[in-house]
This record gives sequence, structure tokens and C-alpha cells, in this order.
Amino acid sequence: MAASRPGYVFIRIAGLSGFSAVCCGTYGAHVLKNKDGKEYEIQVFDTASKYHYVHSVALMAAPLTRRPNLVGGLMASGMTIFCGLAYYYAFTSDPTPVKLMPYGGALLMAGWLAMVL
Repeated sequence: MAASRPGYVFIRIAGLSGFSAVCCGTYGAHVLKNKDGKEYEIQVFDTASKYHYVHSVALMAAPLTRRPNLVGGLMASGMTIFCGLAYYYAFTSDPTPVKLMPYGGALLMAGWLAMVL
């Protein structure tokens, strides 16, 4: 049974993440496109959306690594922190949690490096 193999839960998480990436992308495209004076927020949103899509696909490779739980955990938590805070800032213009975004980026980088372990 494939679902009982280590790390295969991350394929399901990647599916949910991909679904949420499409939802956020669609919502942002329709809500932010008509906002004047929000150019920087739109740029932050575009970055979050791209990272969300790319790392959702990359998360599907977690079960193929030697340490799937480490890779998947780092990528999933990095996406949640980095993309989640970027989306929050893009929609609210509240810069308070933006200072935490580098931690999410560091987790994403660590996830990529963990793939080679």
C-alpha cells in the first residue's frame, strides 16, 4: 500500500497546497488588479504565488528522498510561513509580520538542501 510509505502524506499535502495556490492566485488576480497605489503589494503577491506553485510541485518529490519527513516538513512549513505572510501583506498592507518572512525562506532553502542528504 503506497499511502503507508514514509513521506507519502506529503503528496496529499502537495495536492492541497496546489489547490490553495490556484485559489489564492485567482483571488489575488481579481482583487488586487484594480487597486491603484498597491504596486508593491501586487509584486509581493506575485512572488508569493510563484513560490507557492513551485514549492507545491517540489513537495511531491519529498517521498523520493532519503529523508522524506525532513524534506516535506521543511518545505511545507517554509511555504506556510513565507507564502502565507506574503499573501497576508499583499491583501492587508500590514507590514508587521513581514519581518518573519525570511524564516520561511530559510526553511524553503533548507528543504532544498535536505533533498541532497
